[in-house]
Amino acid sequence: MSEFLRITTLENGFRIVSEYMPGLKSASLGVWVNAGCRNEQVQQNGIAHFLEHMAFKGTKKRNSLEIAEAIENVGGYINAYTSREMTAYYVRVLEEDVALGVDVISDIVLNSIFDPKELEIERGVILQEIGQSLDTPDDIIFDWLQEAAYPDQPMGRPILGPAERVRAFGRDDLQAFVDQHYNPENMVFAAAGAIDHDVLVDMASQMFGNLKRQPLLMANDARFVGGERRVAKDLEQAHFALTLESANYLDDQIYTAQIYAGALGGGMSSRLFQEAREKRGLCYSIYASAGAFRDSGMMTIYSGTSGDDIAGLANLTIDELKRAASDMSEDEVARARAQMKAGMLMGLESASNRCERLARMVAIFGRVPALDEVIAKIDAVNASDVRAFGQSLCAGAPALALYGPVDNAPEVGQLARALAA
Repeated sequence: MSEFLRITTLENGFRIVSEYMPGLKSASLGVWVNAGCRNEQVQQNGIAHFLEHMAFKGTKKRNSLEIAEAIENVGGYINAYTSREMTAYYVRVLEEDVALGVDVISDIVLNSIFDPKELEIERGVILQEIGQSLDTPDDIIFDWLQEAAYPDQPMGRPILGPAERVRAFGRDDLQAFVDQHYNPENMVFAAAGAIDHDVLVDMASQMFGNLKRQPLLMANDARFVGGERRVAKDLEQAHFALTLESANYLDDQIYTAQIYAGALGGGMSSRLFQEAREKRGLCYSIYASAGAFRDSGMMTIYSGTSGDDIAGLANLTIDELKRAASDMSEDEVARARAQMKAGMLMGLESASNRCERLARMVAIFGRVPALDEVIAKIDAVNASDVRAFGQSLCAGAPALALYGPVDNAPEVGQLARALAA
């Protein structure tokens, strides 16, 4: 572990992790909560995201404008996001404004009042956000893919929630979700940059030290099932997204999965880019990515093409998945390893990215693995490992999402049979 990286756990289970970065004059810091849409009951779908919005709409000591002004008056940046497993609230400020950043973040996480008038205003904002996502094909298709992969379970539901649920949420619903999930053992305070850990712990202790432990509510296990969601519409492009169950982030095979994704569709030299775009002109862009959750993962391939070419693109994708499982070379794996390591190390030169990594690692593992440890695991992956991973991947049931002029696209059953042949 880095000499500048420290972790402290308060008596109530609240964790503080920080890493001092010499030479920086600013810091990124925030609170990460282990609660996202997979923690919602069906009648709550969308409430974690609604709650994230409402955190900025007023607290016991600041209204929404004062929250924004507190950070922006000193040149800082404040934001939040909701994912399937986590909600994050974070700021970037100069070194001399770290105390202000801690105060504002703790205020919006702990003291939001969920004013009924503001709630109605923000409800309208979120409904507009849902409408915007429905009008963005390369956005909504991933919600449909998630639903096809994990049907009838929290992991398959949209983060924004359906409009009818959002229209029904009230103040008591928001408060109930906070009471259920915003407990000290479920939160991590992370910071990176121009940070003094001891000072940070003192401030966080004052803000979060009095929170009471609550029983932790575990999310239901994710079950990758596979299936299809096809929406025909008169669009310029046919949007294609295919996924297979991959490694979860607690499995060291996640490194093999990420290297496989890089070699298959991670850049201009990747197989999919070379075959689909450079050699056949089937698309403008195509990529593969390995996403991971606590107990499941997704190897996803996405592209957009014409209605006339959608069948050819789909079949080519299956061919390349199979080919990668049989003849992936050491040179390709070495290139993907290099890209993965460079991307990680370059990214960690940013205080914001480093802060995010600290929070996620502590939330997932209870510690921050040393970079040397991670690099050693990446370097240990060879072409034989990648081919074996590809073979196991191809043995699974795919999920497919299609949007646009997709009448000519093969059905998911056809692609599954071709993959298994």
